[in-house]
Amino acid sequence: MKICICGGGNLGHVVAGFVSAQHRYEVCVLTRHPGRWKKDIIVETPDGGELRGELDGIYSEAAQAVSGADVVLLCLPGYSIREILENIKNCLSPSTAVGSVVSNTGFFFEAMSILPPNIPLFGFQRVPFISRTVEYGSRARLMGYKDSLSVAIEHTDDKEGLRESLEKMLKTPVHLLNSFYEASLSNSNPLLHPSRLYDLWCDWHEGVTYDHVPLFYEEWTERAANLYMAMDEELQRLLEVLPIEPGSIPSVLEYYDSADAVSLARKLRSIEAFKGIKAPMKKTVDGYVPDFQSRYFTEDFSYGLAIVRRLANEKGKSTPVMDQVYEWGMKMMVQTHPDPPKGRELLV
Repeated sequence: MKICICGGGNLGHVVAGFVSAQHRYEVCVLTRHPGRWKKDIIVETPDGGELRGELDGIYSEAAQAVSGADVVLLCLPGYSIREILENIKNCLSPSTAVGSVVSNTGFFFEAMSILPPNIPLFGFQRVPFISRTVEYGSRARLMGYKDSLSVAIEHTDDKEGLRESLEKMLKTPVHLLNSFYEASLSNSNPLLHPSRLYDLWCDWHEGVTYDHVPLFYEEWTERAANLYMAMDEELQRLLEVLPIEPGSIPSVLEYYDSADAVSLARKLRSIEAFKGIKAPMKKTVDGYVPDFQSRYFTEDFSYGLAIVRRLANEKGKSTPVMDQVYEWGMKMMVQTHPDPPKGRELLV
């Protein structure tokens, strides 16, 4: 079975290393920087061990990477999805399944508008691993596993066969969702990150600097938890009018086994895999300032949160808290960059 991993970021490294270390798949990587990759790739595991994989190919040309692939898995930020789908669409065989390691940045909407209708599509509700690159192209760190994964599959009659293949590939139980909406709409990063960012810097203005970089999760506040819960309540109201199974996207309180803002903040501060992750900031001569061009902003405001708000607007559901947080984040990106990414124009 040939698997093509598209993308050389944190997840691309870990997924490529993890899958190739099983030595039962032919694994290649499609990246803009093939010259920086080695065929031998090491993944450090949470227990202090190592997985040693070997890549069968490293390419920058889509035709080389995708040719003959059974599965093409996108490990990409939202702003790269459309471009890569355009590049691979004429290289796919009808049996090639194309999917995304996480779907809340618009994968299904983009894929359905770009790829031929007979191409099987799949997308995970949440990322399978918490990942970090240690040495680009050769070593990465798998910081946390998930007990199980949920995936949406479209455009194929053999959903169970593809689900089983993904389960074997990632060595994690995979549950099939009823609708691509259940994978595309998430109260994970698209709500989680913006709530904390707004909490940290909603009063920031040009000239303000800080003497240290706060920990993103370990210093999570009750105010950020309240924001997160309020945006999730708006999402849950949207889900009520969409064709999805009730409970398929649990509330944040259910997911994190919490009862209120106090316990939710405590839970987020305590998650082992989140420890040591710092807020996105840049060092200047006067101190630290927020990095409004980090992926926390360009990904989760311009894509994740934008998609939820757009759907809510189409369905007549008000989202005042999301609106407040989204408009602040987009304003910050505009003020600190001459040509910031815009919210995606999607036919959803």
